[in-house]
Amino acid sequence: MSFWSKRRVLVTGGHGFVGSFVVDKLRELGTEEIFVPRSREYDLRDLTAIRRLLADTTSSVTGTRRPVDVIIHLAARVGGIGANRSAPAEFFYDNLMMGVPFLHEAWRAGVGKFVVAGTVCSYPKFAPTPFSEDDLWNGYPEETNAPYGLAKKMLLVQSAAYREQYGFNSISLLLVNSYGPRDNIDPETSHVIPALIRKCIDAKRNGAGSIKVWGTGQATREFIYVEDAAEAIVLAAEHYDSSQPVNIGCGTEISVAELARTIARVVGVDVEIEWDDTKPDGQPKRRLDVSRAQQRFGFRARTSLEQGLQRTVEWYLRAADAAG
Repeated sequence: MSFWSKRRVLVTGGHGFVGSFVVDKLRELGTEEIFVPRSREYDLRDLTAIRRLLADTTSSVTGTRRPVDVIIHLAARVGGIGANRSAPAEFFYDNLMMGVPFLHEAWRAGVGKFVVAGTVCSYPKFAPTPFSEDDLWNGYPEETNAPYGLAKKMLLVQSAAYREQYGFNSISLLLVNSYGPRDNIDPETSHVIPALIRKCIDAKRNGAGSIKVWGTGQATREFIYVEDAAEAIVLAAEHYDSSQPVNIGCGTEISVAELARTIARVVGVDVEIEWDDTKPDGQPKRRLDVSRAQQRFGFRARTSLEQGLQRTVEWYLRAADAAG
């Protein structure tokens, strides 16, 4: 019998990008009951809504009343550099208020385990690569997404404090940027991979000879395919039990310039890439030390960047065709 077969699990953000794959994975593993709240019904920035959600999920299919066994907290306000720069206050407030009161109320309600989905954006701007969890507090995050990164970082502090004082089983994961099918492709708010895919596909369809991309192309990034990210989250929820945060990534980096060329090749378009160096690069380098995840719960990313990009482009084309 699967560990998950008799578990009752609440997944916030379960209708979103990474969350929808986590829900798929839990169903695949035979999870008995999965609760996936909608933000329009439960605004997690509202303490009353948090308490109502926890109360509404205490009744099981057998008629007994008990708290859910596991909360996987993925709900967040997320976006690329442009979105973070245009609304830093919302990125700070919304992420802090969707997290801190929720973890507190989950402890009060007697929830068995709380999984915090943190972010690579919490790392110091000039952390040495690969980023080790031990370097998390050795500097201030990169300025363009510091409000977001710091809001999520406070959940790491809270998680450790509640474990120390109350013995609450809460764990913290630090995820690099995910990509893949179902991602946000809005040019105003999307991350770099969907933004570049859209630019390249539009250029191919319109016969354009060039695309314009923010920054210099020299910054490096690490990406994890969304299905691998979902697998890591579920593995950690089952096996990991410690206040030490854990990096979730693939352990490899690529420059934004090489990424843009790779996406153009996967799309099948020959374009010149024009770099707009009046726009920020963001953090200079990003690559995680992923050894703790491998050692503590056996996670290793399985999807290469080339494979993941191919699947993402194919999904994008199907979605575009379906939308007319």
